[in-house]
Amino acid sequence: MGTLREHNPSEIVHLLEGARAGDKAALVELFARHRDRLRRMVELRLDRRLQARVDASDVIQDAYLEIAERLEAYFQDPKLPFILWLRLVVGERLITLHRRHLGAQMRDAAMEVALFQGALPAASSAALAARLLGELTSPTQAAVRAERLLRIQEALNSLDPIDREILSLRHFEQLGRAETARTLGIEEEAAAKRYIRALKRLKSVLADMPGGLDGL
Repeated sequence: MGTLREHNPSEIVHLLEGARAGDKAALVELFARHRDRLRRMVELRLDRRLQARVDASDVIQDAYLEIAERLEAYFQDPKLPFILWLRLVVGERLITLHRRHLGAQMRDAAMEVALFQGALPAASSAALAARLLGELTSPTQAAVRAERLLRIQEALNSLDPIDREILSLRHFEQLGRAETARTLGIEEEAAAKRYIRALKRLKSVLADMPGGLDGL
């Protein structure tokens, strides 16, 4: 059923079997275990123009309703690991919201990193920079946060788009090597090398930023 990264794999297998058998409580528990990762995914990929109008929790809740409806079909032909299928459904919901609210103002789908049959909104460098800043600095350093945010965003912009995406998948969404490679449609070894290279490049660009590397 694919790679799941929770601490108790046997318990996850039991929950998956329960969900397959129609146990709604098992599905609720499975979804709850992935909710934080899915929420981070939405927060990273929600267009900044929608952040004041659309709440990530509402996106996740709407996606859950669709997941419950499509669960039987998934188990009949589980081509993806469960977490990647959840991401796919949530991603489709996110694309729908972007199209509804932004229409022609959406970024060209050809510029996004493909996700199987569709294209998931890419994690923006601004969103990634804000996340990294939160990890690497304390609230007491507010006086220099704006400068650091700009520095981190510039460093991220210097990366290839696919490398920014790998950072998002591995570092923030906490997908494993195999899950990341499957999501991007590349070899696992290539994904691992890109992740290491992206981290090294980010560290080198930020090397002279005081306290800027402690969390990487």
